[in-house]
Amino acid sequence: MSPSRFKNRIPGIKPFRLAKYFAVTSFIVFLLSSIPFAVFISKKANDDLIFNYQNYAQEVSYNINYQLMINFFIPVQLNYETIRLSLKPQRDLLDQVVRMTTESLNVDIVNIYSPEEGIIVYSTDPSLIRKKTEKTEGYLKALHGEMSVQLISDGNNLWGLDTGILGGQKKVKTYIPIFGEGVISGIMELVLDMSQQYNSILKRQFTTFGAFAIIMMVIFISMLLIVRKAEKIIESRAVEQQKLVEQLNLAERLAALGEMVAGVSHEIKNPLGIIQSTSELLNNMPDASETHKKLSGVITEESIRLNRIVTEFLDFARPHALNLREFDLKEVINKNIEFLKPELEKMGISVENNLDSRSYMIEADQDLLHRVMMNLIINAIQAIPGAGRIAINIAEEKGSYNIEIKDTGSGISEENMKKIFNPFFTTKQKGSGLGLPIVRKIIEGHGGQIDIESTEGNGTSVMIRLSKRIR
Repeated sequence: MSPSRFKNRIPGIKPFRLAKYFAVTSFIVFLLSSIPFAVFISKKANDDLIFNYQNYAQEVSYNINYQLMINFFIPVQLNYETIRLSLKPQRDLLDQVVRMTTESLNVDIVNIYSPEEGIIVYSTDPSLIRKKTEKTEGYLKALHGEMSVQLISDGNNLWGLDTGILGGQKKVKTYIPIFGEGVISGIMELVLDMSQQYNSILKRQFTTFGAFAIIMMVIFISMLLIVRKAEKIIESRAVEQQKLVEQLNLAERLAALGEMVAGVSHEIKNPLGIIQSTSELLNNMPDASETHKKLSGVITEESIRLNRIVTEFLDFARPHALNLREFDLKEVINKNIEFLKPELEKMGISVENNLDSRSYMIEADQDLLHRVMMNLIINAIQAIPGAGRIAINIAEEKGSYNIEIKDTGSGISEENMKKIFNPFFTTKQKGSGLGLPIVRKIIEGHGGQIDIESTEGNGTSVMIRLSKRIR
């Protein structure tokens, strides 16, 4: 039996969904912070990549320039006096020098342009020879003696964030001026395949972003759990506060009602005693007729019933002084079951319980708890129209006992459930309507709690929580 079942269900309170608003807000903040972070990382990675490629391309171009000067320009000048790539020996020598120099350097293609005409005079791809170049910004810079580096992607960007996809192609196109005798004698276009290095950087980029996302999610989940815990505490305190307000209002009403009931009951009890004793005297007179005896018997019986009701009024009105002592709660329940056994057998009602051989020691007022159990078991018997079943179970928790009395009776309507603890409310023809209010008063006087769950037609469950020792 969960302790949460003892919390009052207060329909007027609409809890503030702190966890819901926090989750939505945090998700938006996480999303808005992640996108700029991803863009920043991507931009930084691309900038670093271009910088590294530029240095690498510069080293490669210097090496090619040097090799061309040593192994091509000088030998050609010595042997042919002038450079003519239309001559096959010169073209073959140039091709040999370029391929040997660029071997294992991830060079895709090398083109050499005539600076005046912008025509490819040499290419590692023979099909491109004699084709005219587009005078791009990089080509024009090379004409003015400046080397330029351009990053070429395959066009696949992740969500448009300028972040590539793993496995994509990344190349560097470099335009390098070739100097001969102090002037620019050619423009070399060098295309380097840097996909492997780029994918390596991209992996680190995704790893960094993934680690950031995991850290953010861990923080988010941790904060969400904290907020949910805080929400439950706030809701619990709101329920407790509402409950205290209701108890205070009820206490004020009951105090005023108790004073009135005590005064009225005291005024009724004295003449009621006189009526009862007089009716008994008339019934015992030797010359009393059968009619007189019958009428006096009715007066006596009704006086006794009215006296019992007045006594209940007084019990409800005055505070109960607790006579605390230690006893076994199981014995109190068993005595009540034994006392009501004839009525249970007459109605065909069976009683089930989990009260095994162990004991349930408690410090409380034994007489008052005996009265509580008696009242609740009688209510369960009266709620069952024919044969049925009553289950009485005790569950032990740390420092307390949870007692449940459950019947298979007709249950209580939703409308009546709101009024069951109201003084003088009853659905019985001869009830006073003070049974459950007195029970509740006794339980709360012991620092305990009582809760009732019922659905019309499906029986009723009464749950009581009592501390093992009153603090």
